[in-house]
Amino acid sequence: MADDSQRLISEVIGSYAAIGDSFTEGVGDPGPDGVFIGWADRLAVLLSDRRPEHEFRYANLAVRGRLLDQIVEEQVERAIDLGPDLVTFCAGGNDILRPGSDPDDVARRYEAAVADLTARVPTVLLCTGFDTRGIPVLRHLRGKIATYTAHVRAIADRYDCPVLDLWSLRSVQDRRAWDDDRLHLSADGHTRVALRAGQVLGLEVPADPDQPWPDEGLRTPAEVRRDNIHWAREYLVPWIGRRLRGVSSGDHVEPKRPDLLPLRP
Repeated sequence: MADDSQRLISEVIGSYAAIGDSFTEGVGDPGPDGVFIGWADRLAVLLSDRRPEHEFRYANLAVRGRLLDQIVEEQVERAIDLGPDLVTFCAGGNDILRPGSDPDDVARRYEAAVADLTARVPTVLLCTGFDTRGIPVLRHLRGKIATYTAHVRAIADRYDCPVLDLWSLRSVQDRRAWDDDRLHLSADGHTRVALRAGQVLGLEVPADPDQPWPDEGLRTPAEVRRDNIHWAREYLVPWIGRRLRGVSSGDHVEPKRPDLLPLRP
C-alpha cells in the first residue's frame, strides 16, 4: 500500500517549490555558471522528466545560513502562494548547531510550520538530519541532531508527510559525499540525496543512492593528519567564530529562483 501511494504522489506532481537553507540551496555543488545546483534542483529534473515538455514548474527559494524562523518568515508563505503540488521543507539544522539550542523547542516551531504547509500544499516532504558520527566536531552534537531527527519523523507521522531520511542514507557517511568544508555535501553527495528523494516520492530513479563508492587506496595517518589540520585552519575555526558571534553566512544572499518557472534541462 505504501509503495502504491508513493507512485501516485509522483504521478500528480507538476510543480515543486523547495525551501530551506544551504543544504537545499545546493552549496557544495556548483554549476558551470557558478550558481549552485544541489539535490533539490536534481530532484526537480527527475520530476520534470515525467511530465510533457514545458509543463513542469519549479522554484528553489532556499537561502544559505537561514535559521528556522527566518525560513518560515521569508519562504513558507511565498512557497504556498506559488501553489505548488510539492514542497520540500528542510529546516532547523542551523538552529541545532548553535550553542545552547534546544531541539525540543526547535521542533515545536518546526511543527507549526509543517501544520501550515500541509493545510495548503498537497504534498510536503520533510528531511531528517544527517548522522554526524564520522564528522569532526559535529560528532559531538550527534545527540542533539538525533533528538531533532526523531521529532521530525514523529511530526511526519502526525501530518502524513513523506520523509527524506538522511540519517539512514549510508552512502553519505563516506567523506567523498562531502565538500572540502565537511559541512556541505559535494556534487556526488547532492546527487545521492536527490536519488533518495526521488525514491521516497515513488520515482524509478536511474541509480541506487546507496550503491557502494569505488574503492580508493588507504590514506596514511600523516595524510589524514595533514588534511585535518588544513580543514581546521581553513573551515573549522572561521565556522566556530561565526557561530559564536551569531553571524549568518547568508545575510545578503537572494534565492536562486524568485518564481516558479519552467525548468530548463
